[in-house]
Amino acid sequence: MSHAFARARRNEMLLAYALLLPSLVFLAIFTYWPILRSVWFSLHDVLLGDPDIYWLGAENYLRLLEDRLFWKVLGNTAFYTLTTIPLSIAAALLLAVALDSKLRGMAIYRSAFFYPVMIPSVAAGMLWVFLYAPGYGPINEALTSLGLPRLDWLYDSKWALPAIVIMSIWKYSGYFMLILLAALKLVPSDLYEAARLDGVSARHRLLHITIPLISPTLYFVIIIGTLHSYQIFDYVYVMTQGGPADSTNVLTYYIYQNGFQYQDIGYASALANALLVFVLGLIGLVAVTLGRKVHYLGER
Repeated sequence: MSHAFARARRNEMLLAYALLLPSLVFLAIFTYWPILRSVWFSLHDVLLGDPDIYWLGAENYLRLLEDRLFWKVLGNTAFYTLTTIPLSIAAALLLAVALDSKLRGMAIYRSAFFYPVMIPSVAAGMLWVFLYAPGYGPINEALTSLGLPRLDWLYDSKWALPAIVIMSIWKYSGYFMLILLAALKLVPSDLYEAARLDGVSARHRLLHITIPLISPTLYFVIIIGTLHSYQIFDYVYVMTQGGPADSTNVLTYYIYQNGFQYQDIGYASALANALLVFVLGLIGLVAVTLGRKVHYLGER
């Protein structure tokens, strides 16, 4: 009997590995091999289209540490992440709580708030270029009607990056809202009823019932949002091209500039590896600080 059980167990494991094999091959070809290739390129002097490759060792990384523009770009990227993710998730949570009701017409509102997610990134960027236009943009017209001064938005180094942050919050809050709304459906309604009977305010119900019970989903949304924030490229490319004065230049766009505009594949690879290490470190920090505070249903 034990021999038959061991044989069945082995066959089950072989089947599992056989089913995983296509995904593992795909990951190896399109993820792990490019990462290894990038590491190899970063240690060499590689120019796009030039067959001659020269060993540099760690020179590209030393150049990176001395590159003032790299540190500015890294600061821009950190600012974008540390503003976009908290504000997007806060807006998404408030929207999800507001739309988590059985009133008529809620489906229309949910669709309306989710609609920006379905707009292609390039189209969304062009839309907001029009909205931010200094002379005729609707946003400046609204500011004028309120008696506030007009802003140059994308042409002002102080406002260009916050303008992209605002657009990103509009674009992705609906996506986070949908995920959080699904999590809210799993929260037992009798907990809210008991809290209402005890006279607990809506704010305290949100802080002490809703957020703890959907904390696994919030944790997931924070991780996904953080990963996405470091992939920002299309908005910068469409709206500002990294300007003015590199005020909106982020790591992904700086990698593109060095790799395809300046054709310096070696230095672009070093930047890409620095981005990978930075993202992994940030995800690890989030996991250590927030992962322990996640409350799973059924835990004591």
